[in-house]
Amino acid sequence: MRKDIILHLSALLILFLLEILGIFSEYHQGNFARILVLAAYGVGYNILFGYTGLLSLGHALFFSAGLYASGLSIYHLDYNIEQSLFLAICISALISLIIGFLALRTIGVSFMIVTLMFSQIAYLSILYFGSITRGDEGFVIQQSSRVFLSMDLSNPKIRYYSALLIFSLCMLINLWIAKSPFGRVLVAIRENSDRALMLGYNVKLYKLFSIIISGTISGLAGACYGILFGYVGASFAAVSYSIFPLLWVLIGGAGTVLGPLIGAIFMFYLIDYASDITDAYMIIVGVALLFVTLFARRGIIGELRFRYYKWIS
Repeated sequence: MRKDIILHLSALLILFLLEILGIFSEYHQGNFARILVLAAYGVGYNILFGYTGLLSLGHALFFSAGLYASGLSIYHLDYNIEQSLFLAICISALISLIIGFLALRTIGVSFMIVTLMFSQIAYLSILYFGSITRGDEGFVIQQSSRVFLSMDLSNPKIRYYSALLIFSLCMLINLWIAKSPFGRVLVAIRENSDRALMLGYNVKLYKLFSIIISGTISGLAGACYGILFGYVGASFAAVSYSIFPLLWVLIGGAGTVLGPLIGAIFMFYLIDYASDITDAYMIIVGVALLFVTLFARRGIIGELRFRYYKWIS
């Protein structure tokens, strides 16, 4: 078995053992459950940005599409968890297809602006149709509706293992893509799309597939976030939730499988501890991010790969 596969499976095993051995306190258990779902969202973003080289500023659209598709179907239509997840995946894939088809008519900065515009349309639509979505206030998914295969997903332990399962699935998909011919073509497009086109690859089609995969994974993460934590709100569709996955990927290492997880852990606890020190915690966060950017330009995992361990995916 290759070293990089052992590394990634070991990371998942460590996350499993931290809980099963009771190492986590209740506080950190809840934090890591949240981090794992958000890292799954980061994995979706990483496939588009880290591997394909497409910088999106509107990924909150896909996250919130899954969040609201599952949440509204449970809240208004009394769907069960299985039905709501299936609907969320289908809606996220469809929206990704439509947005990808439209956004790929542009390149570079124009692509960033178009994705941001679509995301803002979704955010404003959530606010406008407040009678259905409950707008800024959002709504709570009742505990009785958060039951999957007779398991209460509001139970902290079950919630943690569910979050770990979701992240593991997304991470293994990412690892498979990184090792597959499809993933190598995405990297070739990222490095030099003109050369990839000259070699006979349908660059636009590969980019479209990348957007669909990325958006669907992000939508799945959004759906699972709402179900596991019982809340759906417009804040998850705001610009900040398009910036967060970009920061996680940049800090952890763009184009690395474990990068989104490391970046999400770093950002979550940096904000958490900085907010305990001062109300102006974003100053501390900004300075810390500046140092990471200056001294680890490829991200934490990216620098380790570049300097020491060339075999890391």
